[in-house]
Amino acid sequence: MPNDTLSKHLFHWEKQPLPWEVRLRVAYHIAQALDHCSAENLKIYHDLNAYRVLFDEDGDPRLSSFGLMKNSRDGKSYSTNLAYTPPEFLRTGRVIPESVIYSYGTVLLDLLSGKHIPPSHALDLIRGKNLLLLMDSSLEGQYANEDAGELVELASTCLQYEFRDRPDIKFLLSAVAPLQKQKEVASHILMGLSKTPVVQPTMLSPLGKACARMDLTAVHDILLKTGYKDEEGAENELSFQEWTQQVQDMLNTKKFGDIAFRDKDFKNAIDYYSKLVSMMSVPSGTVFVRRALSYLMIGQPELALRDAMQAQVCLPEWPTALYVQALALSKLGMETDAQDMLNDGASFEAKKQNGWRVQASNLKH
Repeated sequence: MPNDTLSKHLFHWEKQPLPWEVRLRVAYHIAQALDHCSAENLKIYHDLNAYRVLFDEDGDPRLSSFGLMKNSRDGKSYSTNLAYTPPEFLRTGRVIPESVIYSYGTVLLDLLSGKHIPPSHALDLIRGKNLLLLMDSSLEGQYANEDAGELVELASTCLQYEFRDRPDIKFLLSAVAPLQKQKEVASHILMGLSKTPVVQPTMLSPLGKACARMDLTAVHDILLKTGYKDEEGAENELSFQEWTQQVQDMLNTKKFGDIAFRDKDFKNAIDYYSKLVSMMSVPSGTVFVRRALSYLMIGQPELALRDAMQAQVCLPEWPTALYVQALALSKLGMETDAQDMLNDGASFEAKKQNGWRVQASNLKH
């Protein structure tokens, strides 16, 4: 995103602190995004924090799609400092929909204080009615005490120890919507940003174009033709291992997965690739991408998004991983994020092409 993260604007600002009205807008936009995710049956947003909120070219806050990815199975992952982690996760190691509400409360604390303040310390201040110590001193004169008090009360409710005592997402929306006092003023004006034009992808590969138009059949054909050639050395990995029954099982599992993928038997392809992922010592970006497309083919875009992100973890500058993320995001209705992924994929595509040109030039000389 062109205008950085909420974390940068709150904790590491350079020109001016984030204005009060923008902070309220952030609280509202996050609640809207969580409500949309919930309506799409994506009730678990992992590790909601100020780093997950980004500002787009218009200065509008957007919730990153990365929180939709499960870093481990069954929602058993959380990466923030334990001081900011929902109590039920510490007890059970599991994330539930109410955990998202708790994390929303921690973001409200960030917005109110301008600091990453531990919830336990903030709640002590709130119970002691020491709101001036909680509030960001740079906001003095920008807010009505009543509005600040309502946001503090909402944060306190979200941070209840028992998950059953926390409000639902609809309540969050109803609480923060009336606090928006300058809805007609564009975000980039409130933030003092110069608006930058949207840059459309200048160079998309055939795969990028197929993902942009959500043509799953064309994506399947291209992935089949590409095979595993984008993972140099991956095919030779097994030559360095002792030839055991386990290695033979892995090769057979990969073979059966590839056959199912080729034959458009996507449910079996998912089963074989899932087994392969659990067997491989070095994860394969290609396997994750193939499983991602298989999930898309059977109508599970949220799982496809997770796999496409895992493919990017394996190969950080691989355009294919970004293009398939864009496709999954489009299927989830997250068009702005999808456009960003297409742009990023095109950038890596151009970088790769430029690298080839430099190599060709060096060979000539």
